[in-house]
Amino acid sequence: MLVAVLTYMGYGILTIFGYLRDFLRARKIEKCHIAREREEQKDFVPLYQDFENFYTRNLYMRIRDNWNRPICSVPADKVDLVERVSYDYNWTFSHTGRVVKDVINMGSYNYLGFSENKGSCADAVAEVTLKYGAGVGSTRQEMGNLDGHEELEKLVARFLGVESAMAFGMGFATNSMNIPALAGKGCLILSDELNHASLVLGARLSGSTIRVFKHNNMQSLEKLLRDAIVHGQPRTHRPWKKILILVEGIYSMEGSIIRLPEVIALKKKYKAYLYLDEAHSIGALGGRGRGVVDYFGLDPTDVDIMMGTFTKSFGAAGGYIGGKKELIDYLRSHSHSAVYATSMSPPVVEQIITSMKCIMGEDGTTIGKKRIQQLAENTVYFRRRLREMGFIIYGNNDSPVVPLMVYMPAKIGAFGREMLKRNIGVVVVGFPATPIIESRARFCVSAAHTKEMLDQVTEYWMLFEPMLSKSVPRSGDSSTRLICRPEEEEERGGSSPRKASHLQKDQKAAKSLTRCRAFT
Repeated sequence: MLVAVLTYMGYGILTIFGYLRDFLRARKIEKCHIAREREEQKDFVPLYQDFENFYTRNLYMRIRDNWNRPICSVPADKVDLVERVSYDYNWTFSHTGRVVKDVINMGSYNYLGFSENKGSCADAVAEVTLKYGAGVGSTRQEMGNLDGHEELEKLVARFLGVESAMAFGMGFATNSMNIPALAGKGCLILSDELNHASLVLGARLSGSTIRVFKHNNMQSLEKLLRDAIVHGQPRTHRPWKKILILVEGIYSMEGSIIRLPEVIALKKKYKAYLYLDEAHSIGALGGRGRGVVDYFGLDPTDVDIMMGTFTKSFGAAGGYIGGKKELIDYLRSHSHSAVYATSMSPPVVEQIITSMKCIMGEDGTTIGKKRIQQLAENTVYFRRRLREMGFIIYGNNDSPVVPLMVYMPAKIGAFGREMLKRNIGVVVVGFPATPIIESRARFCVSAAHTKEMLDQVTEYWMLFEPMLSKSVPRSGDSSTRLICRPEEEEERGGSSPRKASHLQKDQKAAKSLTRCRAFT
């Protein structure tokens, strides 16, 4: 309760100062960097004056340096960042010419470590690039249908265990452009409240009636299904043409795994259709890396529309939809993404084919199987370490997406900056991507990470423990411990969390740790 009150107070103070700065900008006391109407348009309906723009210029700009950082290497287990500075409070950035080397990458969706510039995938992509070039220059229905595209779709169908599949060049468009082809006026879409923006946009573009159920809450979903069956459409009370349930395998901001067996049971009970977005779960869950269906040991045919992306576990780009042959044939002629979008480039196709065959073991090696196992081990280990340290984390134990709660707006920027100083790249997230009082740092575990890397990340957190929100263990809990200065830790016989050469800088950054604090 106290954390919520302090968080609201923080946003309140920032909002007050934002209005004050807008007042100063309006009177030209402070320089205005924002886009605004010209003087001759002052009597027009304003284009920019809304709350989102207010939030961007007065709150987001304060911590904008935590996002859009340019990298100049492969986004593997470690990355190289182009250093940049701002002399106008994050309105513009200038590159210093320096490169920050070997930053531990805890932000990319490189779950199985296939984002690499060496190995079988990179060699195959280089060979295909020389043969086919980098682009296609046409749609699939015209001159852009390559033999690689057809091989990819057959492979995806076999990988998913469905009759047929179709590949698209953009993951976001796979949702936003195909849902309108599957539902329309007179249809009902039941959407999880935390669904991705691409699912939300696709549902809105379809023209269907949309109702939202609580996140992963089966009682809420069943109530909506029951009401839809009993009452039908508004005013006319005619039966809905179809009812489509939209869910994700792993929710990218929560780290939670969909309760798929229960969703399928409800879908069968009420004769609805199920659209499953496996963008984050395909490759990252299941003993064979085949997503949340494999994770629960379910029959793929129980899911009507299986959607996923190649941008994460496969280290490529684009998305797919799998299901019955009739469904895929229908989408080939009715989906805007299929009819009007340029075909997927040949190097990307080859990256997907090679990495998917590796996961399936069809390359003659056990590399894919070992990576799936390593990701599972890293995920369990990393989450266990955080729980033992007492931090508040969200999500299921087997989810490689690990949100760590920081809550207060001031902590978002501070945490991201301090971690980067120690060569750790993290993603920090706040409102409006999350609820206003649930700002967080999101970590994505990869099979490419070593245990030493994960230990290094968690060790540095000890320096910022007062900054981060902690779960309070019960009296007598074994997780009760002392937080001391690094030199005091050494006196106790422990090891310093950092090398001696960095000790002085860390003490300054963590000056709030000058006295021991007991969490009981």
